[in-house]
Amino acid sequence: MTQPNPQALDRIRVVLVRTSHPGNIGAAARAMKTMGLSRLHLVAPAVFPNSQADAMASGATDVLAGARVYATLAEALADTTLALGVSARRRDIVSEILAPGEAASRILAEAQGAEVALVFGNEASGLSNEELEQCQGLVTIPANPDYSSLNLAAAVQVLSYEIRRQWLGRFEWLQPEAEMASNGEIERFYAHLETTLAELDFLNPGSPGRLMSKLRRLFSRTRLSREEVNILRGVLSAAQAAKAAGTRRHNS
Repeated sequence: MTQPNPQALDRIRVVLVRTSHPGNIGAAARAMKTMGLSRLHLVAPAVFPNSQADAMASGATDVLAGARVYATLAEALADTTLALGVSARRRDIVSEILAPGEAASRILAEAQGAEVALVFGNEASGLSNEELEQCQGLVTIPANPDYSSLNLAAAVQVLSYEIRRQWLGRFEWLQPEAEMASNGEIERFYAHLETTLAELDFLNPGSPGRLMSKLRRLFSRTRLSREEVNILRGVLSAAQAAKAAGTRRHNS
């Protein structure tokens, strides 16, 4: 019987977005370390580093010392192939809603060969729709419906525990069938798609949001591989070239 793959945990990052209170960053770091996670990524924290974060980390200051800080969520997720946003509110903006156990299974399976992320939003407002659009699924913790708001560190603890529980109990690891596209590659594809649709007069460049949100949900359901993204971008490039050639013939 083989042992759990330690590299899987090393590929899992916890991303905290727009954290208001440095103490919550420290408490989240402590929650991570107790479950064997160490990759903390921070997006536009209000205050960091900070002594209050160190105090709340309570021995997990090494996790804080290794934390990486980004200006945007896109930068924090650029090299990941799977990002799951954690929110108490159900949204139509994502294609899939997962329970913690389902999310842990998905995260561990993908982490066998790629970088993955759990994304937590601001303590007061959670993740915005724009931030959720950059995730491939939404995780909801089935808390008391009359009082469902979990502390940020508590939510990190629940997901971290579920990941460790499944990691310890899993002895056969399935490799992904194909090399999945990273979030950075997916975002570049969306930018290319929006530009191309505008050039083809299919999209109003002044208000692209509604259509692009629907297209993001469509492609998010398919989980694009790197090869598939290259194929789709090749189709877009061919459409742009055909449009440009038609324009030149019309103007000549």
